[in-house]
Amino acid sequence: MSFKDIFKNSFLDSTVQFSLIDTLIALALAFGLGMLISLVYKKTYLGVMYSKTFGVSLVAMTMISTFIILAVTSNVVLSLGMVGALSIVRFRSAVKDPLDIVYLFWAVGVGIVLGAKMYPLALIGSVIVGAVLLVFVKTKESAGEYILVLSLTDESAEKRAEEIVVSGTKKSIVKTKTVIRDMIELTYEVSLSGSSTEFVNKLSAAEGVEKAVLVSYNGDYMGA
Repeated sequence: MSFKDIFKNSFLDSTVQFSLIDTLIALALAFGLGMLISLVYKKTYLGVMYSKTFGVSLVAMTMISTFIILAVTSNVVLSLGMVGALSIVRFRSAVKDPLDIVYLFWAVGVGIVLGAKMYPLALIGSVIVGAVLLVFVKTKESAGEYILVLSLTDESAEKRAEEIVVSGTKKSIVKTKTVIRDMIELTYEVSLSGSSTEFVNKLSAAEGVEKAVLVSYNGDYMGA
């Protein structure tokens, strides 16, 4: 039988091969691994307000992509029709955190692998990816990076503040300096060796320091 005959038979044979047991196994694993992805996302989330709906979406996306792949692998005609249907779908919701894209792609990838019935690959791959994300994101979180904003009255206050910042931090870099009449505003990027922020209290009590604000910084640029 030639390739032409095989291709023709694939189109003529529209019978969909369906196995209830395989489907239930794949969807059960998709649910379990989707919950794993959602849990890792929650553990590595660096924002203030965790989005529970996004975590639920990761579980649902894993299961949805699984049964889509189960469907398209059963019949050539169905797979072509599915490709045509998905080609008109447009996703317009903005993704604010680049890591969100990683988790979405992870969920879809697990669904594809489970739909192809490569269960060991899905399990091993998910464990490795989850471990890598936990290690790298948690290491970044514990780096102790902050943004320090100071409002000063004069140059002498600036010198005193600089001495306190240098002695109280592991590393400090002046990012911006704004001078408006009799007011000086400095923005530092600082790294702390520990969790103590006592130097901010010293800054606030120093002569000529009108305001000292310390803001947690995760390394992402935030612009207007």
